[in-house]
Amino acid sequence: MTISAVLEVVLREHMPLTGLSVVLTVGLAPLLLWRRTHPLAVVATVFGVITVVDLALMASDAPALDIYTMIYFLVLAYSLFRWGSGREAAVGLTIILVPATLALWVGWSGLAEAIGGFGVLTSAFALGLAVRSQRGARERRMEQVKSEERVLLARELHDTVAHHVSAIAIQAQAGRALAATNPSAPLQALEVIEGEATRTLAEMRAMVRVLRKEAPVDYAPQPGVADLERLAGTSPAGPRVEVRASGDLAGLPAAIDAAVFRIAQEAVTNALRHARNATLVDVRVTGEESTVKLVVRDDGDPGPVDPAQEAGFGLTGMVERALLLGGTCHAGPCPGRGWAVSATLPRRVSA
Repeated sequence: MTISAVLEVVLREHMPLTGLSVVLTVGLAPLLLWRRTHPLAVVATVFGVITVVDLALMASDAPALDIYTMIYFLVLAYSLFRWGSGREAAVGLTIILVPATLALWVGWSGLAEAIGGFGVLTSAFALGLAVRSQRGARERRMEQVKSEERVLLARELHDTVAHHVSAIAIQAQAGRALAATNPSAPLQALEVIEGEATRTLAEMRAMVRVLRKEAPVDYAPQPGVADLERLAGTSPAGPRVEVRASGDLAGLPAAIDAAVFRIAQEAVTNALRHARNATLVDVRVTGEESTVKLVVRDDGDPGPVDPAQEAGFGLTGMVERALLLGGTCHAGPCPGRGWAVSATLPRRVSA
């Protein structure tokens, strides 16, 4: 900013009030550092100072300020609508219009320039508002994706647990039938088991009915590590998918087992859609003592395009699912070529 102001003073001829113009332009520039955190305060300070100076110059019949470097003040107009609240934007707009109107009045050069000047100022306001709106829409979409992932996880947990609870209810009923010849303590225990299992199943049905908006309840267990081979194969228009599993992957909790499959499925889908010139998508699952690690890597061309952005909100869902289960999930470019999604999940889900 200082360099621009000095260059304008040196190169521009017949610029009025050179010293004052440079002092104001350079002296107010540091306030840009607070334009995001305190947009209204910065706008009030900068345009308040300009208004006072303009009024003083008018009172003393001095020429008006005329330095082009002050165009950076438009950044403050943008910032007001980008980061300020609705009330701050309304107050700041009033503050900005005062010196803008004074400048037009003092340096009136025709209707066309007046319209153009207000048009430029309005464009800064509109750009800030548009960026704010777009950012807000994206954040709302991100929250929606996270919410959908929670609902999906709740559905899967329900389906898995309901499958086992149904089996308990059936076994309890069978136990009652077999113990009918000797009605004693075991019979009472079986009645309690049946009652608790039936009550739990009814409560879970009501819960999932709310989550699914009256959709039918499915008791089938969710796909897990054992089903990762479904992802393997070669498509005519895409890279080959290889799945390799190692380590101890037996006895995983249903939620972890399903999460490994879902994250791998989403990562493979993104790679098949967005990896440029890839020939291989490598899926590796490793069972360790306390964690399960998943890495999905492709060998696509490197480039400035971020596949995570192109994939929409799929990565957000993967990260949210991992976090809900106490794990982590990251995505990023591989050294040299390709893109990788890596997730680490605990072998045990905390209660």
